[in-house]
Amino acid sequence: MSLRGVELEEIPEETVRVARAVFPKGCLAMRIRDALGPIFADSQFEQLFSVRGRPVVSPARLALVSVLQFAEGLTDRQAAHAVRSRLDWKYALSLELTDTGFDFSVLSEFRARLVDGDAGRAVFDAVLAAAVGAGLLKPGRRQRTDATHVLAATKDLNRLEFVVETLRAALNQIAEVAENWLVALAAPEWFDRYSARPEESRFPSRWAARVEHGDQCGADGMVLLEAVWSAPAPPGLRHLPAVEFLRQTWLQQFQHVDGVVRWREPKDLPPGLIRLRTPYEPEARTGAKRDLAWSGYKVHLSETCEPDTPHLITHVHTTPAPVNDDAVLQDIHCALAERALVPDEHLVDAGYIDAEQIHHARRDHSINLVGPVGKNTNRHQASGDFFDSTRFTIDWDQRQATCPGGQASVQWREAQSHRGTPVTRVRFAARHCGPCQLRSSCTDSQTGRNLTLRPKIEHDILQKARPEQDTDHWRRRYGHRAGVEGTISQAVQAFGLRRSRYRGLAKTRLQHHLTGAAINLARLDAWLTGAPLARTRTSPFAALRPVG
Repeated sequence: MSLRGVELEEIPEETVRVARAVFPKGCLAMRIRDALGPIFADSQFEQLFSVRGRPVVSPARLALVSVLQFAEGLTDRQAAHAVRSRLDWKYALSLELTDTGFDFSVLSEFRARLVDGDAGRAVFDAVLAAAVGAGLLKPGRRQRTDATHVLAATKDLNRLEFVVETLRAALNQIAEVAENWLVALAAPEWFDRYSARPEESRFPSRWAARVEHGDQCGADGMVLLEAVWSAPAPPGLRHLPAVEFLRQTWLQQFQHVDGVVRWREPKDLPPGLIRLRTPYEPEARTGAKRDLAWSGYKVHLSETCEPDTPHLITHVHTTPAPVNDDAVLQDIHCALAERALVPDEHLVDAGYIDAEQIHHARRDHSINLVGPVGKNTNRHQASGDFFDSTRFTIDWDQRQATCPGGQASVQWREAQSHRGTPVTRVRFAARHCGPCQLRSSCTDSQTGRNLTLRPKIEHDILQKARPEQDTDHWRRRYGHRAGVEGTISQAVQAFGLRRSRYRGLAKTRLQHHLTGAAINLARLDAWLTGAPLARTRTSPFAALRPVG
């Protein structure tokens, strides 16, 4: 296919006349077109199309249709019908009233091109650029970020269902290409175990019986894998996707014990970031947060939060479910810098923030990162008279620390924490700590007090941040972060963010970029029409709480 350039600058006169007659006050699609102008241009997507071939629908129009589709929660058929039949969409798309639109399948083909070219962000960025051009979005000031879980499009399977379905999927794929070979290999009982989709109700209820069933499945899968890798096996079986997934799953879920295939104990399973969960969505992973566990992904939303401008989402970041929040903060800041939308102050919760993150944000992007840093985690901290690291005088130049009792440290050495980050280990002599009158407030170790210090810059950041976050001024300043919860609620309830529409991380990421762009259009329209921000809901009983 080739790229057919079109000009979206001018809306046909007849389309303007009829649309304004029918919608004298306008509507979302028309107001957005009037305020932002043509958001997309064909040149932004030219790398997705070949130079030669038959003409296609303008990708600029397809991008706008895709965003409007997500804004209104339409299917592909409904969106294609809207292009043919709705005046407001024809107005936004600069189409003649007689334009017949396109077949609905074009939308899925366009999304496939966006996924292959990793161009979902280009759609999202174009909306932001249009808002900047209209003076509705500016760099600096405050932004806030939070994350929420996203459920995979596929069914969530428990561990026994997962291994049975993985073996079943491999058998089905092999049956399509090597029917006779599989019939000769399969034991008669395999047809009872793996012909039907596994359901929890069909499995034993007793734990010991479930483990036995899992071990049997593991043994059957190992028979299949050994046969596939044997010399007489048809060529190419080991390269089938379902067979490769089976091999990886069996490595993770089973082990040989005295020559017998056994289920691995939970403690022997691989970490969540690489642990497979379903044969039908290999990229889905299991995440956990407090008492919530889910299979799928995680999405981070960053938004502006000033009262005199619309609250627009400035970045959307999608990751596998187990990725920690602090691991993506630097990527978020780099993406905001590429858009020239770096904030002066960035409000985040405790999951994102650490002394290292505060330092990097300040050093690399001049961002003041605001959030609650972790408290001192020493087991004695509950005692109010315990001497934490703030009570020690640290001389970084002389590489020495002085305790509250006036004694100097006897050892100072560089080391690494359990996370692999640089720390300094400081030790005080037992001969000084033993007879000290302050010993009960300092240590119960027989070998003397030990300190673990972060690098000087991070240490100084923590020394300043911990007492500061206990002040009323800091709480009022940080209180603005809570508003991002409303953004996540809007994204989940009005735009279907909670569950992925598609399988795989790349397609889920595209969904989130289109959702972010759609939310921004809705918020820009609300700002243009003067719609007030929704107030935080308060239950009738909570409203009766006495003041003061």
